[in-house]
Amino acid sequence: MSEPIRVRGSVVVPDAELVWRFSRSSGPGGQHVNTSDSKVELRYDVAASKALPEVWRTRALERLAHRLVDGRVLVIQASEFRSQWRNREAAAARLAAVLGEACAPPPKARRATRPSRGMVERRLNNKRHRSELKQGRRSPRGE
Repeated sequence: MSEPIRVRGSVVVPDAELVWRFSRSSGPGGQHVNTSDSKVELRYDVAASKALPEVWRTRALERLAHRLVDGRVLVIQASEFRSQWRNREAAAARLAAVLGEACAPPPKARRATRPSRGMVERRLNNKRHRSELKQGRRSPRGE
């Protein structure tokens, strides 16, 4: 790849830590696809990476545990394009997105709050109004 893969902020995965593999794609391409290696497989050893800070690496290993091969290697495949180059770009973009999401800090904990008095009153008035509407649609008893 011409440019390194940016994870978040200034953290960049160098090309030396990536392993590319190419094979014949089953995707679009007609007869040409039978002779060209357009499917791309990108392997990234998350556990051995020097590019990720320790906290991010731990977070990524934890969050991506179900996707990792042997508990350490993240594998991304791309075969949606005819061109090997475009599949390489797609795989790199996907790796950046997956790592960026996995390394993101955990969301702030939600503080429990009570609904305001006005909101409770509006909800109950709306329920009362709906009930009256539906009762008005009923046929009178005995008819």
